[in-house]
Amino acid sequence: MPRKISWWQGGILMSFVVLFTFSIFGANRPLGCSTSIPYFSSEIFGLEDLEYAQKSVSSGSWQVVLLFGALVGGLLTSLFITKSFGFKAVPTLWRERKGGSVLKRFFWSFVGGFMIVFGARLAGGCTSGHLLSGLPQMAVSGMIFGFTMMIALFITGYFFYKD
Repeated sequence: MPRKISWWQGGILMSFVVLFTFSIFGANRPLGCSTSIPYFSSEIFGLEDLEYAQKSVSSGSWQVVLLFGALVGGLLTSLFITKSFGFKAVPTLWRERKGGSVLKRFFWSFVGGFMIVFGARLAGGCTSGHLLSGLPQMAVSGMIFGFTMMIALFITGYFFYKD
């Protein structure tokens, strides 16, 4: 049976991540990762000359390292701490609520992922940027984002999992 990390342990670990990211020993800047998307796009499609691409190069390049670290950290956590590593095309909760269709799960995962990336770029930052960096700095934008995100989560959860 997988071991779980309690909410307070996760909170303490996240606070260390945020402190390290803000510190001179870390990135010395706020935590965020959505700029890595336009950074990758400009690198892949040769869009370096566009004004938007030039703005994203400075912060997007270090965010690629952050995303890679999140991937490795998640993998190590699932292998050694929670011992919950595994591949599932259809997670248990989805199967219980929405059925076992792999195609349906992949379709809604793509739609949700697209909406998240589109919204992050539209808002000028991602969840980690607005919430995990904005709230510790007492930024009004972080507070508004956190409040709005909670409302959206409750509404989405109600309609998507109302059974």
